[in-house]
Amino acid sequence: MIITDITDGLTRKVGTVTDTLSESLFEPVIRLGVTGLSRAGKTVFITSLVSNLMDRGRMPGLLAASEGRISAAFLQPQPDDTVPRFDYETHLAALTAPEPRWPDSTRAVSELRLSLRVRPTGLLSGLSGPRTVHLDIVDYPGEWLLDLALLDKSYADWSAEVLARLADRPQATDYLTQAQATDPAAALDEPVAQSLAKGFTAYLNAARDAGFYDCTPGRFPLPGDMAGSPALTFAPLAPPDKPSRKSLWREMERRFEAYKAQIVKPFFRDHFARIDRQIVLVDALGAIHRGPRPVEDMRRAMADILSAFRPGRNAFLTRLLMGRRVEKILFAATKADHLHHTQHARLTAIMAALTRDARDRADFAGADTQAMAIAALRATVEETVQHNGRPLECVRGRLLDTGKQAAFYPGDLPQDPARLLAPAREGAKHWLDADYQVMNFAPARLSLRPGEGPPHIRLDRAAQFLIGDRL
Repeated sequence: MIITDITDGLTRKVGTVTDTLSESLFEPVIRLGVTGLSRAGKTVFITSLVSNLMDRGRMPGLLAASEGRISAAFLQPQPDDTVPRFDYETHLAALTAPEPRWPDSTRAVSELRLSLRVRPTGLLSGLSGPRTVHLDIVDYPGEWLLDLALLDKSYADWSAEVLARLADRPQATDYLTQAQATDPAAALDEPVAQSLAKGFTAYLNAARDAGFYDCTPGRFPLPGDMAGSPALTFAPLAPPDKPSRKSLWREMERRFEAYKAQIVKPFFRDHFARIDRQIVLVDALGAIHRGPRPVEDMRRAMADILSAFRPGRNAFLTRLLMGRRVEKILFAATKADHLHHTQHARLTAIMAALTRDARDRADFAGADTQAMAIAALRATVEETVQHNGRPLECVRGRLLDTGKQAAFYPGDLPQDPARLLAPAREGAKHWLDADYQVMNFAPARLSLRPGEGPPHIRLDRAAQFLIGDRL
């Protein structure tokens, strides 16, 4: 077993060195990770980014595009044969149909390779012709990223943390009642274990729907083909005094360790550890609408997410000998089109404040980080309406549930982010002096001219930050 582990490790190291030499000496590859928590807009972001890189009429903020140095962009087979392909064509068809709809959300890892023919700039422009740069986009659920924090925890520690968190959440009432009625020192009874896992999964789904972000283990709501497996059949329990080897507690402990070994570690090894640029999409407006507690929960989740990264510069020898390190991380507040542009700077400031702890940790380690407010696909137009004798800066869009057009004013975001973060940190249940609203808009009907991708807000600037230096 030990020899097999060593052999596998050496094989992966040799593969990493070979890939790194190929990328560095021939056609460079940028591996861009796209993640975020539920309903942050990952699928829409990737679809719009690829479409706008292929038809670059709306990408003036990407310097290689505005300078005319990208001569072609085309899709190619991805390099990872065992990873599902991101279904770009189906998602684009959904967004550009006569009756457009939002595509299905991310439920597993997927990948797409977009190759760009780029003419070099500066001194190299007269010495060489265009080169090919491959952009490998890796899409994965943010809940899986939060699982990486489990690697440093025991089952007892994890159970204690989760049960303490659940005590104040109404979504957990049923599960807590079930757990308190269970004797963890009793002999394992498989139906009891399965019932506990189902009850805990039901809580995770309800908590996620209510706007909480610490919904781990991440595979429980998104089990895929592992649904019902022992590695996904455990739940947090209070520790008994002296559990026997065949007790429910010991089996839950064993399955927790199996989850880390068989699910979390392979994800880190095969996907996450190979990323060198990363965007984390955040539905900040949704959290603000739900109240101070979800805002504080999201702030903590952002710090936990960044703890999983290995930020720093990708020097050639570092990459060759030690593997990739994340160079750039963008924290992007999505759905900026739900606000009038006069409030975008405030949303960016709130996003920067929400991720301050996480970004400071990355900046200290050498990674380049930035916060930004974006809309990968613009679903609204701006409009000023009169209300009680004063103008209101609104947005107008097509409502998701009725299809009717409506003007919407979400509320006035504060100029000082501390007015949101302070009550959130203090555990306030409601905002004292404001009411922030969100609206579910359907995609706008599009009529794209040749050479133009879908309309967006700052997608070009996001692309420039993430990959502009490599073009």
